[in-house]
Amino acid sequence: MNNDKFTEIYQKFFARVYNFICARLKNAATADDLTSEVFMRVYQKFETFRGDSAMSTWIFQIASNAIADHFRRQGRNLEDDWAEFFDRAASSDAEPEVQLLKSEGREELFRALDRLTERERRVIELKYFGGLSNGEIAILLELGYSNVGFINHRAIEKLRAALEKNSRRSI
Repeated sequence: MNNDKFTEIYQKFFARVYNFICARLKNAATADDLTSEVFMRVYQKFETFRGDSAMSTWIFQIASNAIADHFRRQGRNLEDDWAEFFDRAASSDAEPEVQLLKSEGREELFRALDRLTERERRVIELKYFGGLSNGEIAILLELGYSNVGFINHRAIEKLRAALEKNSRRSI
């Protein structure tokens, strides 16, 4: 792969991949490292991309594999919960990205994400953090296209209800 092509891919997908990984790991520093690892793999394995699916699907499969590899290396299967993430954000030496998330009042949304089922969370992470289409998500998660839409709708309704409940409590 030539450098111009890689630069184009990197610029197009970096933020989406980083957001997806950070949403899964709830750790900005580790997300930085894994995002770099993903793009190293993209560069090294670009010749294996056959074009059977969208490049975004291929890249997010690499990202999903990198996350799974990370969990295997760490000897655990579950990511941190958002409470631990925001506890770290409270410290003055927290990463700027984490401080920004907390300062913009998104904490309730991220905590509500933890109350979704695993499948619902994955759909939300891929769609809204990763920017993938329902078709791309269907391929990655091996689901039907309409099933992805249904899962997404149900998850959004659950998030909306949780956020409305929290806003009523704070009034």
